Amino acid sequence: MSALSQKHLIGIKHLQKSDLELIFDTAKNFKDVLQRPIKKVPSLRDITIANLFFEDSTRTRISFELAEKRLSADTINFSASGSSVKKGETLLDTVNNILAMKVDMIVMRHSSSGAPAFLAKHINANIINAGDGTHEHPTQGLLDAFSVLEKFGTLKGLNYLIIGDIKHSRVAGSDIPLLLKMGAKVKVTGPPTLIPKYIEELGVTYEPNLRKALEWCDVANVLRIQLERMDIKFIPSLREYSLYYGINKELLDSISKDITIMHPGPINRGVELNSDVADSKQSLVLQQVENGVAIRMAVLYLLAGRG
Repeated sequence: MSALSQKHLIGIKHLQKSDLELIFDTAKNFKDVLQRPIKKVPSLRDITIANLFFEDSTRTRISFELAEKRLSADTINFSASGSSVKKGETLLDTVNNILAMKVDMIVMRHSSSGAPAFLAKHINANIINAGDGTHEHPTQGLLDAFSVLEKFGTLKGLNYLIIGDIKHSRVAGSDIPLLLKMGAKVKVTGPPTLIPKYIEELGVTYEPNLRKALEWCDVANVLRIQLERMDIKFIPSLREYSLYYGINKELLDSISKDITIMHPGPINRGVELNSDVADSKQSLVLQQVENGVAIRMAVLYLLAGRG
């Protein structure tokens, strides 16, 4: 197989295991390209990509822009804050106006869950979901898994823990189905108020005790508390959250084995993760950022039909 089974990347749940393996193999090749003195290939020089970010983003937006430039694509960067969206223009009108300028692919981040899927039903361009509401963030899930794969050589049988705000996390929404498809075992921990009621129906288990969960896992992905997505208070305070679910060096040193630490960013240092852990040898945080470019290059390349 040298092409994806899907025209769009809306969510991990739509991908087959063979799609995931193809993306990882392609990303590995592109990572080799990124180590060269000249980090650019002409693979997408006839493709125009629009980056539509209706929500603030730093890492994801820059990562996609860099991936597109490395593939020699033409890019258009759109920010809702300075657009006709502020004047009442609908999402579909905005996108159709951009497509009238002969755009081939759209990378979109939106605060509403399902916005990329809605677009995919109405327009012909390839859609890549760069994060939609509390639903999914598929390229983050892919780069997380790719980073673990690089370190451990396989995902099959790996004990993978996700810590924190699962309820509002689109990263968890992509990580969980991806890891399960690749044969990993997934457990979550965090305050009960931040764990979805249906979580065990997804094939994962909930462990309320952080220490027990850490003793079980090989990899711990620490999530940010997303206060901007909370319309009510789900935790008493950040200080109390840090006391019960924050990860620090003292806690990790007291665990009977080495645990690999991940974080999708941005890190609230001193809340969910202390600097002595985030910047330690156990941390894959910077590798995740580096791998994000290779994964996004792979996704863009394959969706353009170049596989």
